[in-house]
Amino acid sequence: MSVQNNKIRVRFAPSPTGYLHVGGARTALFNYLFAHHQGGQFIIRIEDTDQARSTEESLKIILHDLKWLGLEWNEGPDSENLQDRGQHGPYYQSRRLAIYSQYAQKLLQEGKAYYCFLSDEEIEAQRAKAIQDGRPPQVQSPYETWSLEQAQSYMKEKDIKGVVRFKTRSLKKDYVVPDLIRGEVRFPSDMVGDFVLLRSDGMPVYNFCCVIDDALMEISHVLRAEEHLPNTLRQLMIYEACGWNPPAFGHMSLILNEERQKLSKRQGAVSCAEFREMGYLPEALNNFLALLGWSSPQGQEILSMEELIQQFTLDRLNPAGAVFDVKKLKWMNSVYLRALPEQELWQRVEPFLAKANLELPTEMEWRIRALKVFKTSMEVLKDAEELFRPICDKHFFISEEAQEALAWESSPVVLKSWLKNLEARAQDYMTEEEFVALQELVKNESGVKGKHLFMPLRVAVIGKPQGAELKILVPLLNLKSLIHRAQQVLNRY
Repeated sequence: MSVQNNKIRVRFAPSPTGYLHVGGARTALFNYLFAHHQGGQFIIRIEDTDQARSTEESLKIILHDLKWLGLEWNEGPDSENLQDRGQHGPYYQSRRLAIYSQYAQKLLQEGKAYYCFLSDEEIEAQRAKAIQDGRPPQVQSPYETWSLEQAQSYMKEKDIKGVVRFKTRSLKKDYVVPDLIRGEVRFPSDMVGDFVLLRSDGMPVYNFCCVIDDALMEISHVLRAEEHLPNTLRQLMIYEACGWNPPAFGHMSLILNEERQKLSKRQGAVSCAEFREMGYLPEALNNFLALLGWSSPQGQEILSMEELIQQFTLDRLNPAGAVFDVKKLKWMNSVYLRALPEQELWQRVEPFLAKANLELPTEMEWRIRALKVFKTSMEVLKDAEELFRPICDKHFFISEEAQEALAWESSPVVLKSWLKNLEARAQDYMTEEEFVALQELVKNESGVKGKHLFMPLRVAVIGKPQGAELKILVPLLNLKSLIHRAQQVLNRY
């Protein structure tokens, strides 16, 4: 579709029972991109009818991650106070129970649904017999033929409640979905038996809620993962029974791991929160997720959100499974990270350095200089912790592996020359060229070269004999710090 239409309304409907999975994030992203490309509306609806597992904490995490990704919504719960924002609420299914009950009663009165009183044991026995006979394990309820008045009288007499089932056996036809991604999908009506709309406690089941909400919220397109494809037949039956036109459906490919299995937590990080904590940038994660099942018509791999919105059309979506390649994500993140101006990069790096308890100079000039040195070695923001740690005085210590280099007979000579020449300097910081000249001076004074020169000097600067090049690190350490470190090492003798 390419026609601009402000009636385009799409939704992302997470269950607040855990974190925001990257698969859910991609679904939200594709809906967001489609809505913005078409000039439509992006709605968030909370599917929280599973009261035992739904938590406010999970809801806050999911909304926080959507905000972090920049996927702002036009209607739905406010991310700060969780209150409804929009004209089609409530946006929490747990607050819409009266609405579901109203439509269930309508279907009951029209004879399209019925009360069923089969016990779990009776249902299980039916299914076992059907499997034994080679039939689909569908419920065949003796209560299907009861009138509404008969069922209501029975419930009153026995003081019980029944489930509300949808009648399917009279629907003898195929249901066809012109899937926007997969093409025509055909469902014979006998694929399902009479299914539950409301449980005996009045709680609605997923397919019933979904249809009622999408219809009343005027959702024009339902873009969701292919896992939901089997739900479509039941939903089409409900749309038809209610006299509503269904939305356009598009079922997106699964996200697979590198073994081409469904992406799972057992193989590593799968939540947006985990990637955020590891130091991935939201713009990089969006770019990466967009390319899982979609491709740029211009063949681009690095795309800003504006470019994604401009180029995103459903005909570019591929129904085949998309592999989540962590190496590619890390590479893409490094591209975004290194393109950031140093001042902005520092704002993103600073929380990681603070969490690692690294106390560093506060002058922005120094921070910019340090990032120019280190960002070429960074793939994720968290990498800054180990890059900056050696230049934090609070974390300076002489490691065990330094003992070998310090034990060489020539090492005290090297270290004394290094300290003497440091103490003779006036400037607070030295340039790379000045350090190279100073190192050459120490080499000439001590008569030591090669590793017997470099390794003791590295111990005097970072406390260990291996690490980043000294010409990179030394210009980031002030003279006072370099002298103090050299004195600590010499005190070992």
